[in-house]
Amino acid sequence: MRVMVLVTASAQSETVGWADDPAAQAEFEAMRKFNEALIDAGVMLAGEGLAPTSEGKRVQFNAGKSPSVIDGPFTEAKELVGGYWIWQVSSMDEAVEWIKQAPFRDNTIELRRVHEGADLADVLPPEAVEAEAKLRQRIAEQQH
Repeated sequence: MRVMVLVTASAQSETVGWADDPAAQAEFEAMRKFNEALIDAGVMLAGEGLAPTSEGKRVQFNAGKSPSVIDGPFTEAKELVGGYWIWQVSSMDEAVEWIKQAPFRDNTIELRRVHEGADLADVLPPEAVEAEAKLRQRIAEQQH
């Protein structure tokens, strides 16, 4: 199963200038080693940190109205995503065991199972499941 690991942003991840902070450099190196262990184990499929919300946009949709665009930073939000991984694991328990090994000091991490095509068969009509499968196939072909 695939799991998305959502890493919440911190005050540090919302600022620029990590290169001047020896503690941040040490944390970055510890995370690099953790990522290497994930890759060596065949767990990590993808993962990236995100730029600060000051560089982001939010698009808000309201029924019957045109979408509105809100420029970052998003200081009013309590939990911002600062990065993510996509892991391939045998179970959610395995994902939890991996994340317990991550070199975080103060953070909350959210683990969510990624829906696979087969999950849609119970909630969508067959033609919609088939159309979704074709889209997933096109994406896979573009990645190779």
